[in-house]
Amino acid sequence: MQPPLGKRRQIRQDPRSEGPLVYEKLSDPILVKRAKDGDAHALAALCERHAPRVERLASHLLADPEDARDAAQEALAKLCVRLRQFRGESQFATWLHRLVVNTCRDVGDRQRVRRCEPLLEDARVSPDADPAREAALSELRHELAAELSTLSEEQARVVVLKDALGFSFAEISRGSGMPVGTAKCYAHRARAGLRARLTDEHAATDEHAA
Repeated sequence: MQPPLGKRRQIRQDPRSEGPLVYEKLSDPILVKRAKDGDAHALAALCERHAPRVERLASHLLADPEDARDAAQEALAKLCVRLRQFRGESQFATWLHRLVVNTCRDVGDRQRVRRCEPLLEDARVSPDADPAREAALSELRHELAAELSTLSEEQARVVVLKDALGFSFAEISRGSGMPVGTAKCYAHRARAGLRARLTDEHAATDEHAA
């Protein structure tokens, strides 16, 4: 009769603890994949990583610093919207380089058209010229900018992409993963707030003039 076998000692394995994901350490391909899947933090990390390079390239291509800043911001906005179009056939940095170059070309063309437009109307003195009104309009623009800064990040992004950069709601949806209906709702709420501020400012200006 054989003695009973002793029980095997089970080795207890603790589950591997995973710390928080450090997006700054992820490679571009991983960030792109996660951003395409709707990870907003990955998209933000991607923009933050490449923003200095985008700004340097824009400054190199456009002589006017203001134009370069506008082009860099527009290129980063396009990155958010068009990232889903990136198929990985080239490196992400190469794709982004072409995007920035094309954006700078568009900005440069727009500025050249504006500089070449005849300003015959502006060269004449308007009989309705009113320094007080111009000052009031300037103050109103500052108020609208302040109002825009009080919007939520999502609402402000939709308004800038739709009204300032001219993207469609479908493009905004594809780039951010936000449903088209949500983007339209954000735009409607933001415009309503801005319109209310504009109406109030006009009423106050007219009352003061009366």
